[in-house]
Amino acid sequence: MIVLGIDPGTANTGYGVVVSRGSTLAALDGGVIETRAGAPLERRLADIHARVCDLIAEHRPVALAIEDLYFGRNAHSAFAVGQARGVVLLAAGIHGVPCFSYTPQAVKQAVCGSGSAAKEQVQRMVGALLSLPEVPQPDHAADALAVAICHANGAPLKAALG
Repeated sequence: MIVLGIDPGTANTGYGVVVSRGSTLAALDGGVIETRAGAPLERRLADIHARVCDLIAEHRPVALAIEDLYFGRNAHSAFAVGQARGVVLLAAGIHGVPCFSYTPQAVKQAVCGSGSAAKEQVQRMVGALLSLPEVPQPDHAADALAVAICHANGAPLKAALG
């Protein structure tokens, strides 16, 4: 099973592609979709959408796992992340890829065993779970791989429960 994980953002959208075979996980791809800081929002969103469409066409995932919005103190940035999240979901919908959302706490719990794990701990555990030669960088890419791992490890249970 191939899962595309996404850590949405308008400036940096992390992505990670994980393949699950039985109890074995491996990373196929990972990185960050960076958009130009001075570009209008609609251009940034179009760039994110196009790149996610490319990733779907290249890897043919059976699922897209995306991190839920975190509403901290900055509502403006939460709305921007929501817009980036929307264009990712649109790309998946156009290509018929089912989507699954996970809270940041659920992802950390699935990868580290604690919903309050630090970013560095998530990066180290993602590297260990995927047997990577070094810790995945930057943190947006590691977070996206973590979202994909969260889904890949939980998908059999979700399927069994219906």
